[in-house]
Amino acid sequence: MCTRAMESDCRIPVSCLRPRILALHALFWGLVSLRVFGAALLSDEKAAVAVTKAVTAPCWQMEEFVVAKECSACDGFQSKTLAVCTLTGYVEKINCTKSSRDEYKSCRSTKMEEHLFWKFEGAMLSLTVVFAILVVARQRSLDRQASDKVRRQIESI
Repeated sequence: MCTRAMESDCRIPVSCLRPRILALHALFWGLVSLRVFGAALLSDEKAAVAVTKAVTAPCWQMEEFVVAKECSACDGFQSKTLAVCTLTGYVEKINCTKSSRDEYKSCRSTKMEEHLFWKFEGAMLSLTVVFAILVVARQRSLDRQASDKVRRQIESI
């Protein structure tokens, strides 16, 4: 008799065996395992990239440098020939002091930063307006429901 009571305690509740619950559990554990295995794969890739980067690292990462030309937008020719132009669309010319090599480095211009700032501000302002309208509409709806409820209660008297 005790073993039966213990067995019933160990059973999975029927509510947990519904297809929707099972699908959610499968999705959750699938995402968790994907995250774990993905992190393991990325760490292997990062180690391989670090080895190749050490061999071909630009001089400005390993030694002192002087900016020869300030940050400016890449022109059409630079966009096609320089890989660093693809990151931000802006580049600055660097002169490394020890090796005296000229290289190009991707940079962020103040114009681009200002543009991104105002774009962000505009998005936040528009979201504020949208959510303010939603709050007002919801409040009016709730007020209408409350007044209807009070009216029905008064009519029932």
